[in-house]
Amino acid sequence: MKKVLRIVGALLVAAIIGGCIYLNSLMPIITGYAAKNLASAVFVSGRDAKEVEALDLKFSFIRFNRNKVDYENKTVTSRFLWGKSTAAYRDGYGVTLLRGATADELRQHVFPLPTETEPSRPIAWGDSATRARLEPIAKALVDDRTYSGHPFAFMALHKGKVVAERYDKGIGPETKLLSWSMAKSFTNALTGVMAGDGLVNVNAPMDIPEWQNDDRKNITLNDLLQMQSGLEWNEDYGARSDVNLMLHREQDMGLFAIEKPLEHEPGTYWYYSSGSTNIVMRYLRSKFSSDEAFLDYIRTRLFGPLGIRNAVFEQDMSGTPIGSSYIYITAADFARFGQLYLDDGCFDSLRVLPRGWTEYTATSASDSKGGYGAFFWLNQGKELPDVPQDMFYCKGHDGQRIFVIPSKDLVVVILGYSPKERAIDFNALLKDVIDNLE
Repeated sequence: MKKVLRIVGALLVAAIIGGCIYLNSLMPIITGYAAKNLASAVFVSGRDAKEVEALDLKFSFIRFNRNKVDYENKTVTSRFLWGKSTAAYRDGYGVTLLRGATADELRQHVFPLPTETEPSRPIAWGDSATRARLEPIAKALVDDRTYSGHPFAFMALHKGKVVAERYDKGIGPETKLLSWSMAKSFTNALTGVMAGDGLVNVNAPMDIPEWQNDDRKNITLNDLLQMQSGLEWNEDYGARSDVNLMLHREQDMGLFAIEKPLEHEPGTYWYYSSGSTNIVMRYLRSKFSSDEAFLDYIRTRLFGPLGIRNAVFEQDMSGTPIGSSYIYITAADFARFGQLYLDDGCFDSLRVLPRGWTEYTATSASDSKGGYGAFFWLNQGKELPDVPQDMFYCKGHDGQRIFVIPSKDLVVVILGYSPKERAIDFNALLKDVIDNLE
């Protein structure tokens, strides 16, 4: 009996130790998610910390964090059991989750970004009769939440003009809101601009040093843009999945993804990967002589022509913009971006994307079954059955969307906090919008 008790005791101790080791490996994710997202919501979006904790951070282990917002130093520190993470805000750069350096050290590695004092030109209002018909839909979505979810902002452009606009309490036209994975589509746009300028070749193998001694050397930008790189990746957001480790533990997110081995022949197997986007962004950055030149290029060649002012494109500790996840701009700015693709890469008659880029973007990846193009989602497989099949769209975590519907000359933007268990019925919403156009 004593021997059995000793064995049981040893097994119990081993289980406790193993559990603690595993839980310890989750600490950067649990505390990092809370610190980063709370800091961005407070210091970039200007939201109330308590409201963010009660809505955005009230799930899983994240809800148990003890968060301290330091308004003077513009940092947020989150603690869970023995774990701790801190995120720091920098003007113009947004929030960075501190990994391997202090806030003071991070702030030493900056250069002054020019202040964009010129206001964005307002988007013109559309047909008054159409606006009147869409007003009840906007109210039902944002105020009454008839379509489920918790939208913060809603905007619809028909023929390039605003026909619907509404905001939740505490949110307004000037509030910069989180893109989540809609940032991938902005990375598509940046790639297109650079391809048009002759800085990159989408169909050529990439000159990434870490890939030159194995079959990864055959991967092209097109393979990454279409999520068919063949690299090993886990995007399920469960516990220690690759995407969680990358966003909440790594100093250089693109390098973390670059170092993944090849599992499939490039261009033959579709799998959604935030790592692919951060590889692309790191690669695009490598084409410039300095970070200052790269960020200036993004501002002057992409954001500027669209009238997007003072955009916040957050970076990892290495200084690379996090192309997979973290852009903060207004609802109208997201709508301007959608209009760029609706108008075949032009904005206000100015060509921003090279000819043919939007057609390329909306062309189905070979293994995606009509569901994915190039860092844009497609409706060719009728995921939304009551919406035209020519629709292509930007899709972000927790219900962020930019829908582009060429056959209806329509762009629809929805932003907010609408996790999958309370997902917005986008099919019903878009059908109602379309049915009430002029």
